[in-house]
Amino acid sequence: MKSYEVNFDGLVGPTHNYGGLSYGNVASQSNSQQSSNPKEAALQGLAKMKALMEMGFQQGVLAPQERPDVAALRRLGFGGTDAQVIERAAKEAMPLLVASCSASSMWVANAATVSPSADTADGRVHFTAANLNCKYHRSIEHPTTSRVLGAMFADQKHFAHHAALPAVAQFGDEGAANHTRFCRDYGEAGVEFFVFGRSAFDTRYPAPQKYPARQTLEASQAVARLHGLSDDGVVYAQQNPAVIDQGVFHNDVIAVGNGEVLFYHEDAFLDTEQMLAELSAKLAKAGGKFQSVCVPRTAVTVEDAVRSYLFNSQLLSRPDGSMLLIVPEECRGNERVWQYLQGLTSSGGLIREVKVFDLKQSMQNGGGPACLRLRVALNETELAAVNPGVIMTAPLYGSLTEWVEKHYRDRMTENDLADPQLLLECRTALDELTQILKLGAVYPFQIN
Repeated sequence: MKSYEVNFDGLVGPTHNYGGLSYGNVASQSNSQQSSNPKEAALQGLAKMKALMEMGFQQGVLAPQERPDVAALRRLGFGGTDAQVIERAAKEAMPLLVASCSASSMWVANAATVSPSADTADGRVHFTAANLNCKYHRSIEHPTTSRVLGAMFADQKHFAHHAALPAVAQFGDEGAANHTRFCRDYGEAGVEFFVFGRSAFDTRYPAPQKYPARQTLEASQAVARLHGLSDDGVVYAQQNPAVIDQGVFHNDVIAVGNGEVLFYHEDAFLDTEQMLAELSAKLAKAGGKFQSVCVPRTAVTVEDAVRSYLFNSQLLSRPDGSMLLIVPEECRGNERVWQYLQGLTSSGGLIREVKVFDLKQSMQNGGGPACLRLRVALNETELAAVNPGVIMTAPLYGSLTEWVEKHYRDRMTENDLADPQLLLECRTALDELTQILKLGAVYPFQIN
């Protein structure tokens, strides 16, 4: 039976804005309060999805959140009609209104952690929505994320869904941004690689001093237990606290893996040699041959990596066994990074080709190609059980492009978020989107 790694890209929401809400994310903070372009952001994301589909990769779509989140504002004491809630929040607590309009759900690498059926004890694909409790504006996402994933992967014979972990600091979980999987073939048992920034309970592990470590060891271990993963099929590694303090808020800003290959920066991890040896031994046990590509700090600094998002790229397997790296335009704009990539692809090694995409709207908010997608390894039977409305096709691309052109604004500032009309525009758009993607009622305004 054939197996695939399907990339489900997040569709950027209609309230895409630069709120500067993500402390520790250099791009998010440095572009705070700039004017954004939701229409351009959504079209840039769709263009990447279409391009990958046309290259022969399996591609899906994940719907955005309902924003503004009026229910979240009501829980914080703002009352009246929906319009009055927004008006009062804008007048009394603008940062809370901005948070309730956050479009960071576009980065579905943070939406959940996914374990394929080949790895799990019950032979089903397991999903655990991330609690994202490090940031208030993200902590309100997981209820809708769970409903959307449930509507996409509904067949309980093939798919198992878990609620987010307890929303406390000890179980901070940021989803697939700190998780990857190594395997010989997507349908075979592999090794799941969990990267954490700190331990909540074990003081032997160091922690960053400037920026928060968003993923805990305890959260990663809990997800592995929920998914029924074997000890032989899991490796835990600690992210280097020094790079977190330089703006590497997730592991996918400093490393990316696919198949049997890990592409990483020299300063990405603590105890790197021990980690590589464990990955190699466990993947060999599963029938694979682990390989790594280390980018030396003398070629690309951590600052270069953060500014260019070299590692927040998609590493994809070609049919001939070679690999393709999907990078943002910012990589071409960084002389050292681009020089490194030219040398990498011409060396005849594992990574033979680089493709560049313009994702400026996402990049200015701190998310590159890897942030925009959730990877789900599926065999043919499981892929056939996925809601077909969310699988990218040429007609779906056309429908979604028309939908964006019809409903999205081409400019969004903080003042625009206070417009009560924006809520009506968003709900109208999302109601139509759920019909296009055949999701049913997944948003609070549809359910209530």
